[in-house]
Amino acid sequence: MDTAAATAADGRPGPTPGTGSATASAPATGTATAPASRLAALRAPRLDPYWTAGFFFLAFAVLSFWRYRTLSTISWDLGIFEQAIRGYAHLQAPVVDLKGPGTNILGDHFSPILVLLAPFYRLLPSPLTLLTAQAALFALSAIPVTRAAAHRLGRRRGLAVGLSYSLSWGIQRAVDFDFHEIAFAVPLIAFALEAALRGRWNTAVCWAAPLILVKEDLGVTAAAIGALALIRTRRAGPLPVALVAVGITATAVVLGLVIPAFNGSGSYDYWNKLGGHGNSVPAIPLDVALRTLLWTLLPTTGLLALRSPLLLVAAPTLGWRFLSHEPHYWGTDWHYSAVLMPVVFLALVDALPRALASRRPWLRSYAHHLPAAVLAAALALTTTLPLARLTEADTYRTPPSATAAERLLDRIPDGATVESDIRPLSRLTGRTRVYWTGDTDGLAPDYIAAQLHDDRTPEQTLADATARHPRSTYVLVGAAGDVVVLHRTSAR
Repeated sequence: MDTAAATAADGRPGPTPGTGSATASAPATGTATAPASRLAALRAPRLDPYWTAGFFFLAFAVLSFWRYRTLSTISWDLGIFEQAIRGYAHLQAPVVDLKGPGTNILGDHFSPILVLLAPFYRLLPSPLTLLTAQAALFALSAIPVTRAAAHRLGRRRGLAVGLSYSLSWGIQRAVDFDFHEIAFAVPLIAFALEAALRGRWNTAVCWAAPLILVKEDLGVTAAAIGALALIRTRRAGPLPVALVAVGITATAVVLGLVIPAFNGSGSYDYWNKLGGHGNSVPAIPLDVALRTLLWTLLPTTGLLALRSPLLLVAAPTLGWRFLSHEPHYWGTDWHYSAVLMPVVFLALVDALPRALASRRPWLRSYAHHLPAAVLAAALALTTTLPLARLTEADTYRTPPSATAAERLLDRIPDGATVESDIRPLSRLTGRTRVYWTGDTDGLAPDYIAAQLHDDRTPEQTLADATARHPRSTYVLVGAAGDVVVLHRTSAR
């Protein structure tokens, strides 16, 4: 038996390959003091996944909170999801006016799992509730990755893999991108693949099945996990077969029936982003695809994950991204690669024991040093990634301009209708009805909140508002930082 995978009955790792010595500490003797016993317990390998998750929850949450506090929102997604969850929290339809007045979010993306956040939002109605939940979900995914790595590789290598995963560029980019529903998918995939590595296929199926409720494309990912079970076991177990069938069927039904039923146009709006503008040939340049694949596999796994069939689970996500002609899907920015991170790291965990037992000396040596190298790469890349901001004093300071802008936005009364662009909207979606700038369907909102771009003046913003709503009269409420607020005083 490969000693890399040998573990004690309590899940603590046995001898590490190539060292000949056990990594687990000896039990405390009866003469040990109580504080020493508690310290030994804190150092126990079985707690490594949990303190790792706790540490990164704090890191992710602090990063998210201070980006919100300084009005550093970079997309409208936080506002979109807050509007949807606000609807669920009040037992109403998940209407997202930012996507168009009266738009039901289920006609855009199928993510009913968001209803799980509704009770928390009802108690604490704030965008920070969503950001805290996302930080917790991403941190939670570190538990199965670290635990699986320690189980198969020993404590030191397992901890190196767990830390590398938590620091991975895909997770950090997603944390930096406000809130998104894929935060639910990341731990589900991680727990499912951990169960797969342990041969607990029914458990893996149970973890993977809820993916169909996270987003419409993830039904195919769930089916890929079912297919992985069939490949690894070489037998047609009832639950894996059912997962393959349900995953593919659910995706087809959601795309063909459910989303069109809630969509005002009676279709799925994202079909036009697949293929090269109507052609069957993918539009993604070869060098861009290769660069994304190398970023996904090289700094995270040293390409060793290519030796594991677990990579099958990454195929659906990479497939739809590369088939699209939308450039935002191709690269390494935003949140699109977060669901790939548990796949590639657990594929590395799957491949390492076999590489450590290889008859090829160079491969054994490469595998022996790879966990440390991957951790070193993650730490080096972090200097240019969002978590590096936690080491900068300015991260914890709120600029006076942001404080002034927040006070200005507070002058908009609760329940008002507001037309807004990106920066102000996350301060307004929890207490007003917010529309996207220029997409109010003829409604003249009570207020307009806008960010001043390209040295534009408040007077120019007022002129733009008058042009969009010629039958209404707006006056300047104030300007602070780079935010301006207008108020409708009358209709012409």
